[in-house]
Amino acid sequence: MNLSSARSFLFVPASRPERLAKALASAAGGVIVDLEDAVSPAEKPGARAQLVEALAALDATQRGRVLVRINAPGTEWHVPDLSAIAPWCAQGLCGAMVPKAESAQDLHAVASALGPAAALVPLVESLAGLDALPQIAGARQVRRLAFGHIDFQLDLGLRCTPDEPELAAVRFQIVAASRRATLAAPIDGVTVALSDGEATKRDAVRARAAGFGAKLCIHPSQVDTVNAVFAPTEEEVAWAQRVLVAAQASGGAAIQVDGKMIDLPVIRLAQQTLGQAPHRSA
Repeated sequence: MNLSSARSFLFVPASRPERLAKALASAAGGVIVDLEDAVSPAEKPGARAQLVEALAALDATQRGRVLVRINAPGTEWHVPDLSAIAPWCAQGLCGAMVPKAESAQDLHAVASALGPAAALVPLVESLAGLDALPQIAGARQVRRLAFGHIDFQLDLGLRCTPDEPELAAVRFQIVAASRRATLAAPIDGVTVALSDGEATKRDAVRARAAGFGAKLCIHPSQVDTVNAVFAPTEEEVAWAQRVLVAAQASGGAAIQVDGKMIDLPVIRLAQQTLGQAPHRSA
């Protein structure tokens, strides 16, 4: 998996290892095997053992598409989770999603436990995490940030309306922190309405407009919608091609495309758009 360019991440409970193969066969950019919220406290030791068995059955390429959401630092399950997956990080496992990320110190400890090959994706889910964003984004081995917007609402006592304007400022800060740390565009949270495809699309459109580059999914039916929203549209690709053709032909002179002046930032946007197109021509 190219962690920086993946647009969708599909959760699979560690206690349901039979679902992992199906998730890996989907169009999801990455698969997150969940040892945290999807597994009850009583099931966690068994789920951890099932995870190790499932990882052993994968080849290195498949492991490279898998992140494991470990239990949060400070919980009784955190260190056993790290011990279980550390050997697999040296055998192709992409790395760990770290929930309740609230300090660079905790992330450095995770990185040390998992080894230098492990990528970390911190979940910002609390006010403490928001306050520590610059340090979290700059921590060792952090490759991308993710927003746990449901737990964030709980932490602050928010009652968000469907379009979540109450979280716009928080999303901006996560996008800005990612940019300052030169990380890939962050990953937005889940849509819990499993039977409402329009809700998934609406949430993904809002996330992309806010500067996010991907979204977490909790059901395979959400993946195609999320991938489509975060990919450039045919119209955007066609516009980008016109801009670059015109820019090349201009020899550095001022140009217009579709009746609008084109300058260097717009040219760079066009290049970025074509770089994100799934099946662009050379």
